[in-house]
Amino acid sequence: QVQLVESGGGFVQAGGSLRLSCAASGRIFRSNSMAWFRQAPGKEREFVAAVSSSGGRTFYSDSVKGRFTISRDNAKNTLYLQMNSLKPDDTAVYYCAADRWEYRPDPTTANEYPYWGQGTQVTVSS
Repeated sequence: QVQLVESGGGFVQAGGSLRLSCAASGRIFRSNSMAWFRQAPGKEREFVAAVSSSGGRTFYSDSVKGRFTISRDNAKNTLYLQMNSLKPDDTAVYYCAADRWEYRPDPTTANEYPYWGQGTQVTVSS
């Protein structure tokens, strides 16, 4: 059974920081690229960041570049998203996703990811 479990969401004021974690089952983590997506009420799921299986390649959406950092610890089977300088527009449910491949040149399409967590809510107040 493939499982991805997010944690670390919460309520924070604008300008603050949060770190999200995603614990994964070993079978689908160490050989798979991983990503974070988010979905705000009434909006489509949006790509946030991705990292290759080794952690050597990262990719960010323009809206979070310079503020968010994606990383992974393959020894702990855990994916992270460090979010700094948060804005009210960052309010959404954040999901981690696992790909079938070690690296994807274009990691931004949600439908390409077969494995998803249940999501964690991030709320940023102004």
